[in-house]
Amino acid sequence: MNNTTKVLLGIGVGVALGAALGVLIAPEEGAETRKKLMKRARKLSGSVADSIDDGRESLEEIKSTLQKELSKVNRKIEGIKF
Repeated sequence: MNNTTKVLLGIGVGVALGAALGVLIAPEEGAETRKKLMKRARKLSGSVADSIDDGRESLEEIKSTLQKELSKVNRKIEGIKF
């Protein structure tokens, strides 16, 4: 399990625990509490999706850089005469 997966899992568990605790101690009626929870869940899903997109873009940049560097190394190796 990589670090990104661990972070996302931790966030998910934290949100679930926070939501459960919020429902248990909420001073509002159930319908109002559910509305608030749905609103927060939508915001969170948007931010998680944004984070995933950012991570994906970063990985693509890293992949591209590694491919370029590997090409340079391969050209150097091919240029070495034994």
